Amino acid sequence: MGKRFYITTTLPYVNADPHIGFAFELVSADIIARYRKLLGDDVFLNTGTDEHGQKIWQKAQEEKKDPQSYVDEYAAKFRELAGPLGLSADIRFIRTTDSHHIEAAKEFWRRCEKSGDIYKKQYRIKYCVGCELEKTESELVDGRCIVHPNMELQTIEEENYFFKLSKYQDALLTLYDWQPDFVIPTFRLNEIRSLIREKGLEDFSISRLKSKMPWGVPVPGDEHHVMYVWFDALVSYISTIGWPEDITGFEKWWPVVQYAGKDQVRQQAVMWQAMLMSAKLPPTKQIIIHGFITSGGQKMSKSLGNVIDPLAFVKGFGTEALRWYIARHLHPFEDSDFTAKKFEEAYNADLANGMGNLTSRIMKMSAEHLSEPTLVPSQTFPKGFLLAFGSFNIQAAAAAITEAVAVLDRRIQEIQPFKLVKSEPEKGRKVIRELVVGLYTIARMLNPILPQTSETITKLVKENKMPTAPLFPRK
Repeated sequence: MGKRFYITTTLPYVNADPHIGFAFELVSADIIARYRKLLGDDVFLNTGTDEHGQKIWQKAQEEKKDPQSYVDEYAAKFRELAGPLGLSADIRFIRTTDSHHIEAAKEFWRRCEKSGDIYKKQYRIKYCVGCELEKTESELVDGRCIVHPNMELQTIEEENYFFKLSKYQDALLTLYDWQPDFVIPTFRLNEIRSLIREKGLEDFSISRLKSKMPWGVPVPGDEHHVMYVWFDALVSYISTIGWPEDITGFEKWWPVVQYAGKDQVRQQAVMWQAMLMSAKLPPTKQIIIHGFITSGGQKMSKSLGNVIDPLAFVKGFGTEALRWYIARHLHPFEDSDFTAKKFEEAYNADLANGMGNLTSRIMKMSAEHLSEPTLVPSQTFPKGFLLAFGSFNIQAAAAAITEAVAVLDRRIQEIQPFKLVKSEPEKGRKVIRELVVGLYTIARMLNPILPQTSETITKLVKENKMPTAPLFPRK
């Protein structure tokens, strides 16, 4: 009997069109979810959109739109990624403007308040609207945010509600010690642990004055404040599984495995975990931190004209080609570079001339020389493939597939079964059957990464037919 497995992406801000960075996170989470389903697990896959905060409010004003109409328009664009990216049909999509989520955020606030962890104070900070985070001097370079160096920092001076993050410093360090793989890769967790021990944790603001920024979840019991966007958005990880009304659903799925970018380690591994402790809820199961995607060695930006639209590559090469490039050629934990040239080279080498050509060669020999379909094992995977997925290293799992393709290619070149079957029919047929089993194993390994290709190859093997069209056609 399988286990229960809940995995979520972060919720992207709906202040711009979807880009390759979020597509990478979405596809990665989907690949992990499909792998767990392949093992027989019961899986809950979650994504959605983060729709409150100052950045959204400003964008809506710039475009002279009502904030709700603005977020409705952009949320639809993110929801529509499911088809082109080949995401699982049962993926859950939550919006932070959903009425259920709003009520969940309010209840979460009340529970933290009941724990004595919310208080009011006057304060003055430097604030990056791009990150929607306050910034200390140690986090700035030349007085600017290192993530959004082109944006002017704002100075906020007002009375806000604060969360007692400092109260949970020891509890967080204990959590990290108890679970050394709480954050993957390990060095990200070590960075946070060192930061806490050296500098300690400071309480953070969790509200904004409604008179200055009205677009947010109302603070319970105070009509003059709305929740800080991060406090609201993080609650989505539990509201999407029914909390607080559906405790059965919550207990079925919690805790969660979270995907997040390297700029969110503090929010996900520190702030959110402390908030959960305050609300008397169990911590996250694991947090997978990935790097950024550059284009031509530079950070993507509209001004440089190097922003990558994932849908453009789907239109040109197909969904499976994009999923393969994400899995095989983008590092799961470090920064990676994405260019059209690299993509096309990978498409030709790995897919069109790799898997596609191998499938055609093997199934042509099988259809011509075997009178019936080859008996294939129901479930066999190389150990390296299983270990790679066990550590969330999708690239290593894809590399295991590449190696399996290369092994079969070498065997065909060395033995030349298409000749052997003519001179020694029985021996030749035996080799062909072994090649078909190898191809079927590759198809099974492809299931989480390229589900359509996996299904196509599996059908060809079971029907003992050769493909009538290219496996990876250009659009």
